[in-house]
Amino acid sequence: MTVDHAPPDMSAISNDHPPFALEPVAPSAATRSWRHAVPRWLRRVVGPLLVLLLWQVLSATGVLHRDILASPGTIATAAGELISDGTLGTAMAISLQRVAVGLLFGAVAGVSLALASGLSRLGEDLVDPVVQMLRTVPWVGLIPLLIIWLGIGEAPKVALIALGVAFHLYLNVYAGIRGVDEQLVEAGQSLGLGRWGLIRHVVLPGALPGAMTGLRYSLATAWLALVFGESINADAGIGFLMNQARDFLRTDVIVVCLVVYAFLGLIADAVVRTLERLLLQWRPTFTGR
Repeated sequence: MTVDHAPPDMSAISNDHPPFALEPVAPSAATRSWRHAVPRWLRRVVGPLLVLLLWQVLSATGVLHRDILASPGTIATAAGELISDGTLGTAMAISLQRVAVGLLFGAVAGVSLALASGLSRLGEDLVDPVVQMLRTVPWVGLIPLLIIWLGIGEAPKVALIALGVAFHLYLNVYAGIRGVDEQLVEAGQSLGLGRWGLIRHVVLPGALPGAMTGLRYSLATAWLALVFGESINADAGIGFLMNQARDFLRTDVIVVCLVVYAFLGLIADAVVRTLERLLLQWRPTFTGR
C-alpha cells in the first residue's frame, strides 16, 4: 500500500500573513534586574566599604594587631595630622613634579622612536631591534647603574620613570601605526594625499587609540617607578615619608602614603579617560550591558 504525501499548498501562504509571525514582547518591570534599580556609583562603593568595615572589626577585636596593620580609624587620624601640618601636601608636590618630568622625557623618547620605527622600514630595522632588546632588561635592575652615572639626586629618579614610560609608549604607538587599515591608506592616496598628508590625516589618527592605551600603561608604570626611585636616598616626597615610617614602625603612615599613591594613579587614569573621550569621539566602542 502506498501513501501519497502531497506537498502543502504554498499558495495559501501570502506575504501579508507569514506562517510564523513574531510579536515583540516588552519586558515587564518585574523582570528588570536589581542592578538597574541601584545606582552604579553605589554598587561600586559597596565592596570597598565592606572591606573597611571588616578591617575595622578585626582591628577592634584584636585579631589584627596594630603593629602589623593599623586600623582605618588610626590611619584616618594620621592622614589628618599629615595634612594639617603640611607634610603630606609638600611630599605630594615633590612626587608629582618627579612624575611629570619623567613622563615628559619618556613620552618624547618613546613616541619619537615609535614614529621613526613605525613610519619607515629602514627606521624599523635600525630602531626596533635595539628597543626590543633593551625593554627585556628589568628597568628596576638599572638603579645601581643610574646611581653611578647620575648620582643620588633627582636625575636617577626621573630617569627611572622616563625609562618605564618610554617602553610602554613605544610599543603601543608602534602597534597603533602598523595597525592602521591599508584600505584607508589607499583611499587617502586615491584622494591625492602625499606621504606627509597620509601620515597627518590617516596614520596618526588611526594610531591615536593605541597611543592613549600606551599613555594609561605609562602612567601606571610611572607611579611604580616613582616608588622604587623614592626609596633610593630620597630626602623628600611620598617615598621618603614611607621610609621614615618604616624605621619607626608607623604602619598607619605607610598606609596613608600607599593610599595617596593609589589616588594619584586613579586621578591620572581619569585624566587619560577624559582625553580619550575628547579625542576619540569618532570611534564607537562597546560600553557594556
